Amino acid sequence: MAFAPSPIPSRTQFVLEAVKHSILTGDLSPGQALVETELAARFGVSKTPVREALKTLAGTGLVVMSQFKGVTVRAVDAAMAHEVYDVRLLLEPEALRRSLARRAPLDGARDALVRADAAVDRAERSLANRKFHRELYVSCGNPLLVRMLDEIRDQAALVSTVAWAAQPSWEREAGEHREILRLARAGDAAGAALALHDHITSFVRRAFPEGEHL
Repeated sequence: MAFAPSPIPSRTQFVLEAVKHSILTGDLSPGQALVETELAARFGVSKTPVREALKTLAGTGLVVMSQFKGVTVRAVDAAMAHEVYDVRLLLEPEALRRSLARRAPLDGARDALVRADAAVDRAERSLANRKFHRELYVSCGNPLLVRMLDEIRDQAALVSTVAWAAQPSWEREAGEHREILRLARAGDAAGAALALHDHITSFVRRAFPEGEHL
């Protein structure tokens, strides 16, 4: 039986993923200017895919476009972290409860934990963690709720990688993820939602106390 070859990513998608990975590993640091000509030379492409990739990254909140400063990597401070995590706190536990009420499959969440454990750098680990969280809420039955949470996924990934650079606590978060998944697979929707609520709250309070910056 013949299998279709995997699609070759477009130049824009290639640049987008490369820049995202560089941001999430800290190779491109918060506040750093992103110059189209320099990125084009770095990745061996024209400025057009770079420009399109940066527009997409601005939409997900990883970079900021300014008329005066150009494009820069999104800066992370306590205020930004609390804004992102406040939205997660309001929406994710309820989305998880709804997903479990609909008997959502949890194999994807389990696979994401395996991927996080095998990650070779902070970027891969953070993106795998975001995949874990998405697998918990994606079956909630409300497409708008899913889109709202999806829109802050990259910002949440940036918050976690910046926090880990100062305080590498991913093993603690991995243990909390396993407990959330255990409760979810046992059918304890209330317990899983509470564990998720505590997980989100404890991370942002520990990593970004109000008024402090990383």
